[in-house]
Amino acid sequence: MLYDLDKGPLSALAEVHRQRRDLLHRACSRHTRRQRLLRPEDLRHVLVDDAHGLLYCYVPKVACTNWKRVLLALSGRFGGDPRAIPAHEVHAPGRLPSLADFSPTEINRRLRAYLAFLFVREPFQRLASAYSNKFSQPYSAAFQRRYGTRIVRRLRPRPHPEALARGHDVRFAEFLAYLLDPRTRRNEPFNEHWERAHALCHPCGLRYDIVGKFETLAEDAAFVLSLVGAPGLRFPSPPPRAKAAATQDQAARLFQDISPFYQRRLFNLYRMDFLLFNYSVPSYLRLH
Repeated sequence: MLYDLDKGPLSALAEVHRQRRDLLHRACSRHTRRQRLLRPEDLRHVLVDDAHGLLYCYVPKVACTNWKRVLLALSGRFGGDPRAIPAHEVHAPGRLPSLADFSPTEINRRLRAYLAFLFVREPFQRLASAYSNKFSQPYSAAFQRRYGTRIVRRLRPRPHPEALARGHDVRFAEFLAYLLDPRTRRNEPFNEHWERAHALCHPCGLRYDIVGKFETLAEDAAFVLSLVGAPGLRFPSPPPRAKAAATQDQAARLFQDISPFYQRRLFNLYRMDFLLFNYSVPSYLRLH
């Protein structure tokens, strides 16, 4: 199924997305060296909707639960209202097919013919959201036992036995130190909630027709659904502007106690996401 991105009533938005594609292409040319060939496993985050000719690369903490709801609603298996689909159904393994599960021939056929899109977010706001969601909430106890205990054991001098057992009180500075510790990525890949968007979706190796942004989620989601031919399908309401502003304030508040030295190192770690997706350096950082 081929999509014409430059026709229709939303041509102003089409121009916005053309500019984003061009910016991404130029940034890839400028900032990446020779690209290695992607393996099927690199495509694990690219979800497939064969009925509508869609490829969606999901980035956690960028409305991916709601996009998975929309894909399931499009499939017709859960009725037509994405909001009625429970989160545990959305994230059940194998619920949505991944491009990694197809043969190389089938992968290439879909890459040539389907509409490919991803949604990204200002990297440090995404990081602050991941920390808050995974290390500050009681419903993330299992996640804290897996990652929090590891962080406490490695980075906290004389930790309390309860912290060693539960990992429930990881500080933001400890979380960042864990990300910057070379042993972390040497032992296993980053968890998807804080892995860089470009490392999950490979935008310099794959062609994306739409680069949606969390900051313009409502408009960009409506544009994608109009291209799919499902304008009647409502994307679940994005966070209100007040909540979006609070998230921005939260990131500034978390980073204010982080030294310029660590801010600079962390910015370098996420630098490619800033460059490829045209995000400015946050005003609250002290990089010099």
